[in-house]
Amino acid sequence: MTTVLIMVDGLRPDALAQVAAPSLAGLQARSACTLQARSVTPSVTLPCHTSIFHSVPPQRHGIVTNQWQAMARPLPGLVEQAKGAGRRCYFFHNWEPLRDLNRPEALEYSFYLNNCYTLEGDLVIAEQAARTIAADRPDFAFVYLGTVDVAGHNHGWMSDAYLRQVERVDQGIGAVLAVLSAEETVLLHSDHGGHDRTHGTELPEDMLIPWMIAGPGIRQGHTLSAEISLLDSAPTLARILQVPAHPHWEGRCVEEIFAH
Repeated sequence: MTTVLIMVDGLRPDALAQVAAPSLAGLQARSACTLQARSVTPSVTLPCHTSIFHSVPPQRHGIVTNQWQAMARPLPGLVEQAKGAGRRCYFFHNWEPLRDLNRPEALEYSFYLNNCYTLEGDLVIAEQAARTIAADRPDFAFVYLGTVDVAGHNHGWMSDAYLRQVERVDQGIGAVLAVLSAEETVLLHSDHGGHDRTHGTELPEDMLIPWMIAGPGIRQGHTLSAEISLLDSAPTLARILQVPAHPHWEGRCVEEIFAH
């Protein structure tokens, strides 16, 4: 069974009510979900993703810009923990700095294409992910979709062009969801939001993100009351993958998602 993390870079939660996005709407309806999850400071893509996979804030890992550097205090992330437990992890992405999220030889498969600056770029990534997941059934797959963030920078968050790009990317999300069975788990969220044509601040527009998870044993149509941070994604996915959370991770497994 495959567990999938879909990342829609720069997706603001209030965009969901303003778009025709059946895949996102359908996932939200059958998931345990919040539109009030929080990013980290600075709310910038590489610091956010380092926090997502390593469950510590930028003040702990030391990466505070989109320029990669070695972590100030290194610790294993989700992929290293999964690899150590014998799980096969696949990455699909269209923003190259994400290649540094994991240590060498932790991934079984990585697909990168520099196309996040083209309107159809995420559809190519999603289609590749869907084909490969259907054929290989990895234990964990990360599918990163970067064009919504690019639309925000180019046209402004919540602009018509931004909202239309969310709708376009929804097609790719649907392609990935279509190859997953009811016995497989998908977590979809963003890394940050945005305002005007930028992000990175502590404004609610930058910090609030959607976070929704669906799969076996997970509540359906449930609005989460717990406060959720990006730091909670790795411990939650580790629980689902049945791999140990690292003791230095600072996030927690979101127990409220489970139907007990």
